[in-house]
Amino acid sequence: MLRKWKQQSPYHLMLIPSLVLVFIFCYIPFYGLIIAFQKYNPGLGFNSPWVGWDNFTHIFNQPNFVRTIWNTLYMSVFKIIGGIIVPVIFALLLNEVLHSGIKRTFQTLVYIPNFLSWVIMAGIMLDILSSDGIINTFLSVFGIAPISFLGTPSIFPWTMIVSDIWKGFGFGTVVYLAALTSIDPGLYEAAVIDGAKRWKQTIYITLPLLMPTIVLMTVLSLGNVLNAGFDQIYNLYSPVVYQTGDIIDTYVYRLGIQQAQYSIGTAVGLFKSIISSVLVAVSYILAYRVAGYRIF
Repeated sequence: MLRKWKQQSPYHLMLIPSLVLVFIFCYIPFYGLIIAFQKYNPGLGFNSPWVGWDNFTHIFNQPNFVRTIWNTLYMSVFKIIGGIIVPVIFALLLNEVLHSGIKRTFQTLVYIPNFLSWVIMAGIMLDILSSDGIINTFLSVFGIAPISFLGTPSIFPWTMIVSDIWKGFGFGTVVYLAALTSIDPGLYEAAVIDGAKRWKQTIYITLPLLMPTIVLMTVLSLGNVLNAGFDQIYNLYSPVVYQTGDIIDTYVYRLGIQQAQYSIGTAVGLFKSIISSVLVAVSYILAYRVAGYRIF
């Protein structure tokens, strides 16, 4: 143990600055959570009147809060599902490209949106999805009337789901391509000798050997079930689509910042944080038991 500690001590010392920053910006602010149990008054500060669980009772009696939970779960679940299926399919297709230059070009093109913030992506999407944008212009060729992708409540959630998958599937593609390179080529050679075509090779060799990575990525994404993407929704939604597009994070922002209901906003944020912490812990336990993944 002592020898191992001496060998690893430089790495532990390198972690100290990061641990200090995490302590300052993540743990010290925990004291502010008492606002969720107070009728907070900025003039009184943390000496505001104590109300116990009244703020939580209030938010659970609000129909808007229940609606935001449903919207959050609805969008995040489909984002997770699409974020697994689309990268797997694209990685399998890209893996069939024999020309390395073409493969790298496509891999780079699909990975670029992952580096762009949602502020930039929102501007791009507003141009693409506008009434005279590329998509509606294309639809008009077939006689289809312009569609308000960002102003129709029934369409807005799916616009967020598809755009989020489009932005992030490049990262997943890189992960699955890396997993594909670890498959023994001898298995495919043996399958060819047995008369298996590419489709059979994919079904009986590629997908089974890729399944541990797919399971791991799926399990690790469970911790984001209550994170439907604040940056994306905030930059693209409007009061017209609050009914189907409002999520927990945007609801907290409006209550706590715009309407100055600090106690209610903190209570909602605390509720979400507790549930998310449990989901993250469960996801790592499942990742260890199902795929053998562990942090330490």
